[in-house]
Order: sequence, then structure tokens, then C-alpha cells
Amino acid sequence: MTIEVNSVVSLNYKLSNHKTGEKIEETSSDNPMVFLYGVGSLIPEFEENLFGKKAGDSFEFSIVSENAYGNHSEDNIVAIPISVFQDETGKINENEIRVGALVPMSDNEGNHMRGQVKEITAEFVKMDFNHPLAGTDLHFIGEILDIRQATADELAHGHVHGPGGHHH
Repeated sequence: MTIEVNSVVSLNYKLSNHKTGEKIEETSSDNPMVFLYGVGSLIPEFEENLFGKKAGDSFEFSIVSENAYGNHSEDNIVAIPISVFQDETGKINENEIRVGALVPMSDNEGNHMRGQVKEITAEFVKMDFNHPLAGTDLHFIGEILDIRQATADELAHGHVHGPGGHHH
């Protein structure tokens, strides 16, 4: 079987910064990456580079930042009023809201995102909503472990169920 739309793919990979060679993350045989191919949950160019591969095939490719998580943008750095983070007594939880912390947030439309606290003043908290890998050219090297057809439930839900996937 080859990788195509609606395949469940299991693979191992090592991700590094293409320019510096610095390792970013790596899967293992005990914990491979398992995903439903073709549902738009991954970087499109990542999927394009895997199309048609079979179990046992190896792969190696790079994706420039513009085609991965985008470039770092100053527009994604926002000063949010300190009052958003204060409790009813006017205090902020310093264990959660501190420089360097990743904080789950949502916008006015209810979209979820994570921002990194860059600065805290008496008036505002400066948050960076750029993806942590924005501006990074990615390099992947790995091997396809297994491919199977997705079940009807997996297709209906848009994600993998069972080992390595989502459990309801």
C-alpha cells in the first residue's frame, strides 16, 4: 500500500533546523508519529513529500519557513492590558503569567492560540503569538513504518483512533 488521501500513516522522523542543523524534535519506535493523511492537519508540503511512499521507504526533505510555519511577524506581538490577566483582587498568577511562559488564549472569535509572555509592565503583558518555529527552515529525515486505510469512524472524525492516535 502507498500513502494516499485517507491513509493512516505511521512514521519516525528527526526534525532539525535546516540552516543550523540543531535538532528540534525526534520520534521513536515506541512513540512514532501517526496521522490521517490528506485532511489538512499537517504542513501541506510535509504531506506532499510523503505521497506515494510505501512502508519501509525512507525520506529526507527540507521545507522553507514560508511554507512551514511562516516567517516571524511583528504583527503577531501584541500588548494586552494587564487587566485581562488579573483576578478579582487585581493580582496576576505569577506562576502562570511570567516572562517566557506559554499561555493558552483565545481571540474575540473564540479561536484558540498560545502566546509566549515577552514582557510584563504595570499596564500590559506583551505576548508573542508567532509559532515557536516561525522563521525556521525545517529539515526532515525519517522512515515510513506502516500504512493502512482509515476506518469509517476515523474518516468521519478526521483523525486517527487507537494506538498512536486519538482515544475517545
